Amino acid sequence: MKRYLREIEISSVILMLIGCVGHRFLHWGWAIWVCIVGLILWLLQVVYKAFNWKDYARDNKQNILMMLFVIAMLFYLMLTR
Repeated sequence: MKRYLREIEISSVILMLIGCVGHRFLHWGWAIWVCIVGLILWLLQVVYKAFNWKDYARDNKQNILMMLFVIAMLFYLMLTR
């Protein structure tokens, strides 16, 4: 799996982007499932990297910062609506 982590990460981001754009702007009903599949793939690679912390310490720190930023943005959006 170590060889394919970059491909899994890129494909998960592409799937999430297609799903979010398709659901939000094009109103495709099935697009939310594409986004969910992308999230699951991204979660799998994050969990794999977390269990191998020594090899992926830099990536894990970036993932943690990104998750904190997204959570902060979600709270901001919830409070402003």
